[in-house]
Order: sequence, then structure tokens, then C-alpha cells
Amino acid sequence: MSWPNRITLARILLIVPFIFAMLRVNDPQYHGLARYAALGLFVAMSLSDVLDGYLARRNHDITSLGKFLDPLADKLLIICACLLLTWTKTAVPGIKLPDIVVVFILGKDIYITLGFIVIYMVTGNMHIVPAMIGKLSTTLQLAMVLAILIFPDVVDAWPGFIYFVKLLWWSVIVVSMLAVIIYTRNGTRYLNEYEQKQAN
Repeated sequence: MSWPNRITLARILLIVPFIFAMLRVNDPQYHGLARYAALGLFVAMSLSDVLDGYLARRNHDITSLGKFLDPLADKLLIICACLLLTWTKTAVPGIKLPDIVVVFILGKDIYITLGFIVIYMVTGNMHIVPAMIGKLSTTLQLAMVLAILIFPDVVDAWPGFIYFVKLLWWSVIVVSMLAVIIYTRNGTRYLNEYEQKQAN
């Protein structure tokens, strides 16, 4: 168990207290402290994502487990956060993430996961090659969640911040669609190359 993988596992475990804090975002007895706790945990998890990637590259410690756990941790965090931000009970005061954004995020992840399964069933290999569009999608999603969590603190000083947040969530939708197209192309190309090798 390398340090990058330990950090990734810690990030996954921190999702539990993050959910706990989000469930109390609108509880008056916490006076908004639950949102700050959720924000702090979210920032810590986002920074740990950068840290484990940096350590893995610097120490040449990129493992198969890490390739699996790192995107899993990102997906679990983003999906949990987005689902909670669309639910009226746990939505951040003054702003609620539209359901359509979560539909595109979940739809993209389910589609790509099914694609990996199909490739594995056909080739017997778990072909996981991160694409730049995937990293961009994850970065935009993290930025969107962060922007929503800080919304009540920023919007009074900058009323136009609402338009920035909306720009982020529409960007997430567009990039999710692009990711589906690019991963489909990459997967199809890999399957064609595999079939050509088998034929030869």
C-alpha cells in the first residue's frame, strides 16, 4: 500500500463525514457551520486528489490499484455532492443544482463504465486510459461544487456570481457530452485494433 493509495483511500473515507455535514446544511441549530464543515472537507479531498497524483508521478509509484481507486474516489465524491446539492433539504441556501446536471454526470459515468465492461468482455483486458477530456470534466465538476458551496458568502459582494455558477454547470453538461463522444471513439478504435490483431 503506497502513500498515494493511502491518501486516495483516506479521501474515500472522508466522503462519509462530508455527507454527514451536507445533511445538516439547512439545520438552524448549526447556524451555517455544517456548510463550512462540508466546504472544508471538500477542499481537503480536492487537494488530496492533487497530492496523491503528484506523489505517484514524483516517486514513479503509479500502480494498477491507484489507477482504479483514484477515479473511483473522484466519482464517489462528485456524485454524492451533486445528488445532495439537488435535494431541497440539503441544497445550499439561495442556489439549487438543477437535476439535469446530475443526469448528464451520472449518464456519462454509467455509459463509460459500461463501455469499459464491454471492452473487458471482448478483449479480456481492462483497458483504462485516462483522456484529457475526462480530467477536464472532473475539474469542472469539482469547481462547480466548490462554487455552489461558497455561493452564500460570495453572492452578496458579487451578485453576478450566480451567472458564473450557471456557466459552470452548463459547461459540465457540454463537457460530459464531449467526453462520451471521445471515449466512444477511443473505445471503438481500441476494439478495431484488437480485432485486427486477432485476425492476423
